[in-house]
Formats: sequence, structure tokens, C-alpha cells
Amino acid sequence: QVQLVESGGGLVQAGGSLRLSCVASGSTFSITSMGWYRQAPGNQRELVAYITSGGNTNYADSVKGRFTASRDNAKNMLYLQMNSLKPEDTAIYYCNCFATSGGAKSYWGQGTQVTVSS
Repeated sequence: QVQLVESGGGLVQAGGSLRLSCVASGSTFSITSMGWYRQAPGNQRELVAYITSGGNTNYADSVKGRFTASRDNAKNMLYLQMNSLKPEDTAIYYCNCFATSGGAKSYWGQGTQVTVSS
């Protein structure tokens, strides 16, 4: 079992920045990939960025050049630095990981709200 807790969301003006954090606990030794997803009202949950166990990073086209995902395996932390925020970035942001302890499974955090005002 893995538990994920996000923090760092809030209200920011367009063009501003926020940094999201996610801390993992439990069977963290079995975590492979980690990532960030978001869900805006009325929309499906979508991938924002993910980092493989080898450190390779992939981003949604809509955030390339503005968002940077990083992870600190020693601290069991995942981060998302969000710059040049736009109103369309407004959503609940979720931390996700894939872990293999007790069988392969995907885990989710409770989400953190990001609101970008115009």
C-alpha cells in the first residue's frame, strides 16, 4: 500500500507560479513511475506530467515549456513547478504513482485545488 498527499495548491493570477508537492508513504520502495494529473469541472482527468523510475519525464503538450516535474526518491517526494499559469490550468491536481508491492497497482492522492484568475 502507498499513500499520497498533495499540497501547494491555491489561488494565483494569470502569469503567476505555484509549486505543488506530493509526499508518498507506505511501501515506497515499490514505486516505479510517478505523475501529476488534473481534472477541471466537467472534464475528464488528464495527464499533466509523469516521471519514470529511470528519471525520464513526459509532459502534456498544453504544459510543455511552462511546467516542470521532478522527484526526490530519497525523500519520497514528487514536485510540479508551474510557471506562466493560465486560467485554463484551473483544476484539481492529483498525484499518482504506480507501485508493485502486493501486486501492481495505481495509487492516487486526494487532490489539491489550483485556481488561476484572469
